[in-house]
Amino acid sequence: MKIYRFLSEDDTSAFCHKVSLALSKGWELHGDPTYAFDAARGVMRCGQAVTKVVPGEYHPEMKLGEQ
Repeated sequence: MKIYRFLSEDDTSAFCHKVSLALSKGWELHGDPTYAFDAARGVMRCGQAVTKVVPGEYHPEMKLGEQ
């Protein structure tokens, strides 16, 4: 089964570390990263979709970050 996550964070090194951690756990990049301005906070935000093939069946209560 393939599972999907969307990682997001302010445009700082924290975003790169979040994506790097996911990649080190076997997640794969899915598509291009996205950027958007958060007007309420006055900061740029980054996002990146990642996918991973795992055994078993999907359940909505799965903790995707723990896969």
